[in-house]
Amino acid sequence: EPGRRPADAVQLVGPNGSRMVAEDPDGEHLWTFADGVLTASPKWDSVVTPDVYQDFRLHLEFATNVVEGGNPETRGNSGVYIQKRYEVQISDAHGVAAEDYKASYCASLYRLKKPDVLVCREAGAWQSFHIVFRAARWDGDQKTEDARITVLHNGRLVHDDVAMPRKTGAGQQEGPAPGPIKLQGHHNEVRFRNVWIQPLDLGRPGAQKAR
Repeated sequence: EPGRRPADAVQLVGPNGSRMVAEDPDGEHLWTFADGVLTASPKWDSVVTPDVYQDFRLHLEFATNVVEGGNPETRGNSGVYIQKRYEVQISDAHGVAAEDYKASYCASLYRLKKPDVLVCREAGAWQSFHIVFRAARWDGDQKTEDARITVLHNGRLVHDDVAMPRKTGAGQQEGPAPGPIKLQGHHNEVRFRNVWIQPLDLGRPGAQKAR
């Protein structure tokens, strides 16, 4: 069952608290935790994992805040930044038709690829991402293999072992070093619960197809 935490996974947000820390320890930090739920800042500050990761499985549940009208990219906006480089977008894109769906809307690999199926729930409803990530491979400063990502959104496969040829949007430049997972603060009080991460060793390409 994708949402069930494996024994060797780290609970990042759960009933007993949140392990996420301010991305900028010296800046404003307006994220709040209560009753098992971590709520994003209403401003622009983000949180990151205290540890860094290469290959992993990540599960998180989120609920976008209700915003009337506006652009589906800016309603309920947040994102999961893998290694602070590659973003899986969070937004309220419920009800957007397939022909109008952009690669900057919910469950997209930001401005790189739209989800294969659209399963976005209405604002306020709990949803899930289940992500398997294989970090890029490097020989010194030369990238030899692209990062690869598989994403299930609400239990449906929306990205199947997709190569990530570059960083996305505001992500940091690619490099051989592992990186933290960032949950973005983007002027929307998106809520998160049951977030866990399991380090993996996906030695061969396609290894994360074992879902």
